[in-house]
Amino acid sequence: MLCKKLHHAAYRCKDAAETVRFYTEVLGLRFTHAMGEDHVPSTGQYSPHIHIFFEMEDGSSIAFFECPRDPGQMKDMESPGWIQHFAFEVADVDTVLRARQDLLDRGIDVVGPTNHDDFITSIYFFDPSGHRLELTARTADAARHQVFEQEAMQVLALWNETRDWSQREKLYGAQTGYARADC
Repeated sequence: MLCKKLHHAAYRCKDAAETVRFYTEVLGLRFTHAMGEDHVPSTGQYSPHIHIFFEMEDGSSIAFFECPRDPGQMKDMESPGWIQHFAFEVADVDTVLRARQDLLDRGIDVVGPTNHDDFITSIYFFDPSGHRLELTARTADAARHQVFEQEAMQVLALWNETRDWSQREKLYGAQTGYARADC
């Protein structure tokens, strides 16, 4: 396979120092690199910026740019606020629940826990720049994962046909939820 793993995904931030504090102190990520330029190395465009990286246990990273002289928002303001987000996997649901309480104790609003199709359980909150974050734990066993993989193309085909889940019972046996006869 060409792509081995995610190296990093990058977003914009309001304040690099505040972002470092949040991601290291609240989420425990390692602040591993910072670099800056007056011109974008790939395009040559004038844009003084700092580019900061945070590494996770598996070596993958998230990164942010603080670009104080450039116009624009921190995130896509046209899409619904729940779409664009970072999802961080944690060890288990107990860890999700402990993290939820820690975030609440810090005065950070939290949505969830939310069960997604018995695939993952997640909580949601926002960083200081307004980026939506998710802490999630896998909840499906190997057999359930196999069912998910086997049905993925059928789910996509139904979506392409309806674009509104009006016929979801063809796959799930009900108009709501994700009940499966074989699970």
